[in-house]
Amino acid sequence: MSDWNTKIIEEFRANEGRVGGPFEGAPMILVHHRGRKSGREIVAPLMYLPHETDPDVMYIFASKGGAPTHPEWYHNLIAAGEASAEVGTASFPVEVKEITGDERDQIFGEQARRYPGFAEYEQKTAGIRVIPVLELTRVR
Repeated sequence: MSDWNTKIIEEFRANEGRVGGPFEGAPMILVHHRGRKSGREIVAPLMYLPHETDPDVMYIFASKGGAPTHPEWYHNLIAAGEASAEVGTASFPVEVKEITGDERDQIFGEQARRYPGFAEYEQKTAGIRVIPVLELTRVR
């Protein structure tokens, strides 16, 4: 894990799920998953978009800062179909599902409207890849 991620994770846990800097005020989630090749546990700090009406559903975006390839965590989550998450001070298991088509476009568009950096990521990946949107649903 990078020092950058480690610092964000530490700040998240020290401040009940809140972080500053470029993520100031943004909803953050820590997604725990296993490396599909290494088998080791990995924690990815990510911004998320809460579902409009269902507090058990969150959307995450495999933007990788507009890089031409998907992040490794995306491949790990798709392969596993499940993970665990930390939001605020709560930890819970989640099911993972990729959102595609018009629904994906609508959800990504809302994230880009709220956080224009995501629109920039989409411009960087235009013609190279579509940034995946994953739905995380809390398992109760």
